[in-house]
Amino acid sequence: MQASIESTGNLERRLTFSLPEDRLQTHISGRLGEIARTTRIKGFRPGKVPAKVIEQRFGQQVRSEAVDGLLRETFDAALREHELRIAGTPRIDKGEGELSFVATVELVPDFGDVDVSKLTVVRHTAEINDADIDQMITNLREQRRSWSPVTRGAQDGDLVALETWSQAGDERLPAEGTEKGSVIVGQGMMFEQIEQGLVGLAAGEEKTLDVEFPADWRVPALAGKQVKVTVKVVDVSAPVLPDVDAEFIKSFGVKGGDVEQFRTDIRANLERELKGALMNRLRREVGEQLIAAYAAVEMPPRLVENEARAMLAQQIEQIRRSGRNPGDVPADAHEGFKDAAAKRVLVGLLVGEVARRNDLRLDPKRLNETMRLIASTYEEPEQVIEMYRNDPQLMTGLQNRVMEEQVIDWIAERAQHTEEKLSFQDAIRQ
Repeated sequence: MQASIESTGNLERRLTFSLPEDRLQTHISGRLGEIARTTRIKGFRPGKVPAKVIEQRFGQQVRSEAVDGLLRETFDAALREHELRIAGTPRIDKGEGELSFVATVELVPDFGDVDVSKLTVVRHTAEINDADIDQMITNLREQRRSWSPVTRGAQDGDLVALETWSQAGDERLPAEGTEKGSVIVGQGMMFEQIEQGLVGLAAGEEKTLDVEFPADWRVPALAGKQVKVTVKVVDVSAPVLPDVDAEFIKSFGVKGGDVEQFRTDIRANLERELKGALMNRLRREVGEQLIAAYAAVEMPPRLVENEARAMLAQQIEQIRRSGRNPGDVPADAHEGFKDAAAKRVLVGLLVGEVARRNDLRLDPKRLNETMRLIASTYEEPEQVIEMYRNDPQLMTGLQNRVMEEQVIDWIAERAQHTEEKLSFQDAIRQ
């Protein structure tokens, strides 16, 4: 196969190649022959459908599939011929002829000597104790809490129904009436100074607070201003936590309502959470070391831009899921993510390079363990496992994740590393 190559940048190459016509026609003829032998068309006996009818009905689809398959095969052969290792997804366009194509690719940069033994990594460890389980049970009780009205002044943890209005210079917000809402004191649901101003107020009482809002406050009319905010408490309710009895325990899927089984299940869940948190910490630790050691290496610009756009899209989606409106997003908004994207690309390419140079392979046992770990968080674990096994895209994503974790572990084991013990709560605090 003949393919020409042109350098269009430090890390960009343009490949021009053509598909072999004879192989394409052979593939098309063979596939149409298979269809003719097996397909059933009304008015014709099986295996006796005229070639012209088969061509009219299936020819375009078969040709399209054959071109796609041969295109991938020919492109891969061109990469091998020119010994190119590409980063990211190539862009393949039509060339001048019907079977001619032009592929624009970005290359994996030359990292030189990748000696992970020169890295210094802190490996965090943590254990789960009974106090952590007690805290989780308290959290679960708080999720199921009810509220009981009280006549005393509000304190941290109380649910307060309130009305507010603000005076910013000559402007009143709202212009008429009040804004009604509720807040759990101490949970940061309102501007901190306002929320703490509720402490001690009983139902029917009000207070005017002098509040200085930050310049980037979400309400433009208040941003950067000294504002008089009046809060009026409508009612105060104290939390009532449910007892940890059999009924409460059964509501979390422990059929017998046994408290020891409940604690065992909680420990298993916390261990899963801890394992993921420690791996995230190690991933960041190794990533930071790789970035510091190889920051001078040029990254493929298109790959970095695509990653920056993906990070922007993820942030916009998070804003929407939180119920907020992201507003009009400038066309160049992704530029603000370029530095972070370049670091993410650098780490990803280096992890792949370490795996390639050291012939690291995906560990099937670790893959199955991770899949079962994910599935165990659902009510029907076996169905989740079956879903992964039947969905190539899901399975590929899981394989990539497990392979990355394997390489991160491999690097950390060979780097100069020290251990630092954390409490469970500190370990899961990202």
